[in-house]
Amino acid sequence: MTEYVKPVEGQPWKERTIVQKTRWMNKIESTSRVLLIEKGWLLYVIGFLLGRALILTSISPFAIAFLASVWLIRKEKVGLTFIFTVLGGLSIGFDQAIWIGGSLFMMLLSIYFVRNLPIKQKHLPVLAFISSASVRSLWNYYGNHMTGYDWILTVAEATLSFVLVLIFMQSIPLLSPKRYRKTLKNEEIVSIIILLASVLTGLIGWSVMDASIEQVASRYLVLLFSLIGGAAIGSTVGVVAGLILSLSNVATLYQMSLLAFSGLLGGLLKEGKKIGVGIGLLVGTLLIGVYGDGGTHHIGTSMLESLFAVLIFLLTPHELIKKMARYIPGTAEHSKEQEQYIQKIRDVTANRVEQFSDVFNALSKSFTIEDPSLNQETIEREKDYFLSNVTEKTCQSCFMKEACWTRKFETTYGYMSEIMESLEEGTLGNQRKLMREFERHCVKPDKVIETMKHEMSFYQANKKLKKQVLESRKFVAEQLRGVSEVMEGFAKEIVKERKNHEVQEAEILRVLNDAGIELEQLDIFSLDPGNVDIEMVVSFYEYHGEGKKVIAPMLSDILDEMIILKNEEIAPFQGGDSHLSFGSAKAYIVDTGVSHAAKNGGFISGDSYTTMELGAGKYAVAISDGMGNGKRAHEESMETLYLLQRILHSGIEEKMAIKSINSILSLRTTDEIFSTLDLAVIDLQTAFTRFLKIGSTPSFIKRGDQIIKVEASNLPIGIIHEFEVDVVSEQLKAGDLLIQMSDGIFEGPKHVENVDMWLKRKIKDMETNDPQEVADLILEEVIRTKAGEIDDDMTVVVTKINHNNPEWSSIPVFNKIS
Repeated sequence: MTEYVKPVEGQPWKERTIVQKTRWMNKIESTSRVLLIEKGWLLYVIGFLLGRALILTSISPFAIAFLASVWLIRKEKVGLTFIFTVLGGLSIGFDQAIWIGGSLFMMLLSIYFVRNLPIKQKHLPVLAFISSASVRSLWNYYGNHMTGYDWILTVAEATLSFVLVLIFMQSIPLLSPKRYRKTLKNEEIVSIIILLASVLTGLIGWSVMDASIEQVASRYLVLLFSLIGGAAIGSTVGVVAGLILSLSNVATLYQMSLLAFSGLLGGLLKEGKKIGVGIGLLVGTLLIGVYGDGGTHHIGTSMLESLFAVLIFLLTPHELIKKMARYIPGTAEHSKEQEQYIQKIRDVTANRVEQFSDVFNALSKSFTIEDPSLNQETIEREKDYFLSNVTEKTCQSCFMKEACWTRKFETTYGYMSEIMESLEEGTLGNQRKLMREFERHCVKPDKVIETMKHEMSFYQANKKLKKQVLESRKFVAEQLRGVSEVMEGFAKEIVKERKNHEVQEAEILRVLNDAGIELEQLDIFSLDPGNVDIEMVVSFYEYHGEGKKVIAPMLSDILDEMIILKNEEIAPFQGGDSHLSFGSAKAYIVDTGVSHAAKNGGFISGDSYTTMELGAGKYAVAISDGMGNGKRAHEESMETLYLLQRILHSGIEEKMAIKSINSILSLRTTDEIFSTLDLAVIDLQTAFTRFLKIGSTPSFIKRGDQIIKVEASNLPIGIIHEFEVDVVSEQLKAGDLLIQMSDGIFEGPKHVENVDMWLKRKIKDMETNDPQEVADLILEEVIRTKAGEIDDDMTVVVTKINHNNPEWSSIPVFNKIS
């Protein structure tokens, strides 16, 4: 239901007028849609005109094809469509009405006879062919039209009916009130043009002031589609309409040239809006009129028809044209419609993601509970449960029950509480005074003590179980909270509007055009410092690396930031579209060298390492050492790094990632299998580095002659369920070497008292700064100290930090927009 806006009395006159105009336009549009589409009067009018449509003055394949398509799409409108189509034939003549009525009746009768069969789209053209051929054959037989030419026309008419059913079946759904697809395919566009041109043939014979109505209507259609779709669609409409009209009247064959040429001119002049397209039609009419027939009378009539078409075209509401343009691919209105649809889908998706984020956050809060061991009320309640179990098995049947728990309640409760605490701490054997006093107080002290010892085992087991459940709930809560944060960030990224950078876009277009670069398309997604994202489509006749040699340096000068070519897809042929992607150059780059050896020279090492680029310009280097050696240790270390990669790539913060991995590995198995993890996360914009060392050996930073040691005290992953990660931070500089190693390297040297100082001296004395050479030398030096024996897995990873110096400098651009 359409909602109308009521004008407010307090609004200015101009605003009230606009509101009233919009209201009336909406009301007219709604009424027209109900009357023409939902009530079906548009189908009836089309049926009437197609009943009048003739080709070569005698054959009429349009009506039967149209009725077959209506039966397939809107069966409830078949009856009135049949009547109006016959009336259209009657307006031509009685014979035409009999032929139209007979062929349509035969079509419906054939459908009735095969009603028990599943009639599909592919069957209707065959039924149309049979109906048309049979009725026309009977017509020829009883009318004594038995010449070969008549039989050729019969076959041609039946064949055209067959083809037109296939065409109209793609057009009739567009006239249905239940149409959901907002974009027309090329086949549908051509089909609707053929349907409209066929309808125009039904206007032949009607005229106003010597102007043929079918010519005015055909030229109006050419104007309309030229403005909407440009030269391609305008000329296509002209060719199709002119061809079908010329088949109806061979004398108007030149009209096909007029309409096609006018559609081409109008499409080329569409930038001039309605006036430009109208001028294109008038110019085409004048030129083709002079070429086709020099008669003044003929040119005057043709110009009058074009003037009528232009006048109707100028009176056509602009909103109606815009609504039609939405369905034509390639138009600005269609692109805007698609953008709005994508915007809607994006907003809905972001809303759903936010809802999921809220759900995960609520679940996280529901799993988050206070540690009962810190709650005094809970401690007292657990103590009371314990003592009640003990008294039930000892004091309940004792004859001194009344004296102990009624007259001396405080004393009894105090003694038993102290004994319980001593048992829990394991210090009861040292509490001799307490035991003597309790023996004087209680008549069955040995039985009470034994019962308390027995119940204490259950009490401690229950306490341990509750602690494990609590730790598991904390783990789940942290995971849910992390997922909630990631999804919340994802929703914000979805909602983030693509900013308009009109000034920079105009500047880039001007500079590249001045440089002779043919830019087909430019998309600026982000101009944030350090996060520039630009894509463009460029046409190169011969590509010689202009992307990184010319375009990127120019962008660097325009944006006052070093821009590099991130990706390029060059067309395989000259003049094709090449896709280039540009982004911010990172301030620092890293170069990594690795050297490793398995125990006893084996092929499987318990050490694993990885390097990975994370989002937001970060680079991670990690080493994991599984407990022991061989396949099992290798699997543990690889599993640790695999989980690390997946969690870090999801956007979860490093500390949360480490705690998540620890919880997963500690809860998934009962075996005492542990792993160390040495993780360094380097910010490539600032070189600021965070070290998370979980049970790993120290790392070293070589800065010239200075050696900096980096270490932290964290237990290996998987030993305990809950632990705090100690993070160490260092500001690296260009030229620094970051050296990470497993315990096989750090603890490997034999007959060396201070391995720390030995390693520092060896690293300092190295004359090379190549990371791979440094890694190889360190591994070689350690193995030399063992006389060539490799008694543990060894891995050393060396990372060098350097300034990022792009290959090409920026190219100065003159007259920049500030």
